[in-house]
Amino acid sequence: MPTGGGKSLCYQLPAVLMPGTALVVSPLISLMKDQVDGAGSNGIRAAYLNSSLDPAEQSAVLRSLHSGDLDLLYVAPERFALDHFRDLLRRSRISMAVIDEAHCISEWGHDFRPDYLSLSSIHELLPGIPVAAFTATATERVQRDIVQKLALRDPFVLRASFDRPNLTYEVRFKEAGEAQLVLILKGFSGQSGIVYRTSRKSVNDTAAMLQKRGFRALPYHAGLDDRARHDNQEAFIRDEVEIIVATVAFGMGIDKSNVRFVIHADLPKSIESYYQETGRAGRDGEAARCILLFSHADIPKVRFFIDAMVDEEERQRALDSLSKVVSFASSTACRRRMLLDYFDETYPRDNCASCDVCLGLHELTDCTREAQMLLSAIVRTDSRFGAAHLIDILLGSKNQKIKEFGHDRLKVYGIGKEHDRNFWRQLIDDLLARKAVGRSEGLYPMLYLLDGGVRILKGEEKVELVRIREKKDAATRKSTGLEALPPDAKRLFEELRKLRKQLADEQGVPPYVVFSDKTLAEMSELQPSTPEEMLAISGVGEVKLTRYATPFLELIARHKAG
Repeated sequence: MPTGGGKSLCYQLPAVLMPGTALVVSPLISLMKDQVDGAGSNGIRAAYLNSSLDPAEQSAVLRSLHSGDLDLLYVAPERFALDHFRDLLRRSRISMAVIDEAHCISEWGHDFRPDYLSLSSIHELLPGIPVAAFTATATERVQRDIVQKLALRDPFVLRASFDRPNLTYEVRFKEAGEAQLVLILKGFSGQSGIVYRTSRKSVNDTAAMLQKRGFRALPYHAGLDDRARHDNQEAFIRDEVEIIVATVAFGMGIDKSNVRFVIHADLPKSIESYYQETGRAGRDGEAARCILLFSHADIPKVRFFIDAMVDEEERQRALDSLSKVVSFASSTACRRRMLLDYFDETYPRDNCASCDVCLGLHELTDCTREAQMLLSAIVRTDSRFGAAHLIDILLGSKNQKIKEFGHDRLKVYGIGKEHDRNFWRQLIDDLLARKAVGRSEGLYPMLYLLDGGVRILKGEEKVELVRIREKKDAATRKSTGLEALPPDAKRLFEELRKLRKQLADEQGVPPYVVFSDKTLAEMSELQPSTPEEMLAISGVGEVKLTRYATPFLELIARHKAG
């Protein structure tokens, strides 16, 4: 089932109804805490057991397990492999076993974890109990592998749609410098979002740049010490900062419901990763945007890590994954259709009305003449120079290197001044993608003509470049439920958010555990005045009604009174 599709409910409800404790194997400490906070807010007796607890806390959890005082217990796969823990499980009343993020057990999954392989013995350890596995990102091949590795016995398989209709997918040509990212983020003022970068250095640099520009942003990557990583994640989850700049180490299973945007400022390593990471947006069902900044210049950076892989089969799989991501980003076909095709699902409509392609944010521009200028510059410089130098020639740069080589005397010198540097970079990317030019390996890659480039130079082939219609993009953005609220309801929404934050801080939980943005928006619009009316609001159940209704109803009453 897709991210935010309700997988947790599929085991939390049986865990409450069945006698004994449901054992949930989960890959990340942050995911466990998040799930336990959420379960506890709904009146479920839940705990986790991992290295973040001190010995006394661990002993208390084990006593609760042994005495049957838990509905749910979350553990890491590494703990499941320990003999003394397995002995304890044999002596405890376990109602069911749940493997979350089950793609981690598959060698074909994008987050393979060798520790998950110990779970293949779960039937022998706990014979006769039901076993369930859940993931948001399984192709049919991964699905078959999960069934086989867990030795599931004639399992019931539910394969929900992978479609997330509330997400809008966009791919933009990546421009050099900070301005592009800053401009995009200004459009999300006051909203929560994630910016993904490939390396730790780029995460640190981007977070520092955003802080300097006045954004409330923090970094997150595996190189930070445990305390800093934990504090930064908590600040984001508790709405104390709006932006987290992170490597892919951040976010698996984080259930922050009000993430309104996910920006990939670098190329993802696979379609599964991209789907998983964009899936952290809009988990409350409200509209959210996923923007990928794409440049062919990013491909060598990913290739560097792939080429370092020792295992040939693993390297080939990584190259294949990279190729599919590049194809997705380069294509002018519906993004949603391409994503669903990857997961063996057919999208039933011709136009999804929520990706850059279907919204008509692209236009094709005939750039054959400009392509011929560029190819001519490559030929006239004997294919001995890289993209930056060739663009300098076309723009008529007066830098020293141009003069030293006498390139200011070439026929093509300065003939491309009508376009900016970003246009020429995009054109080079396009010519690389269509194999009209090649790029040499090494520290200073040089461009050279391929057969396709020769045909373009001779006028035998046309070059059409996809350009983004930025103005139309702004006009066709989906408005979220919050943006659609009338002014009075918006003011109440902000007051309810402050109250939610206050209550969450008092209880030591993230704000969305109290109520989601979607629930607050509905309260702001309907303005309930009684517990019965409050119970009719989406996301308000009996437990939350008892726990939180009074202060929220009082605030709504004060707002109505003016």
